[in-house]
Amino acid sequence: MKILIRAFSTLALALAIGGSAFAQEYVKGEVVKVDAKQKKLTIKHEPLTNLDMPAMTMVFVVAEDGMIEKVKAGQAIEFAADRVNGRITVTDIK
Repeated sequence: MKILIRAFSTLALALAIGGSAFAQEYVKGEVVKVDAKQKKLTIKHEPLTNLDMPAMTMVFVVAEDGMIEKVKAGQAIEFAADRVNGRITVTDIK
């Protein structure tokens, strides 16, 4: 019985966190500018359907400082973005 309760508790927690915890939507983009000091990337990207945004060029903050070091201007990337604390944020880069 305790195992069943623990399993349901884990499931409830996972559902409370949201669907993005299970599958992130990756889109193609091109890094236009890297601003390491401000921890921001300017990316020309395909539509971000999870954010209901058309294709455009825009500035994103990054979720982790190390992401800035992974990219350079002119580089093609696949990335995931979401709203984090009210800001549109790059949450992962492939």
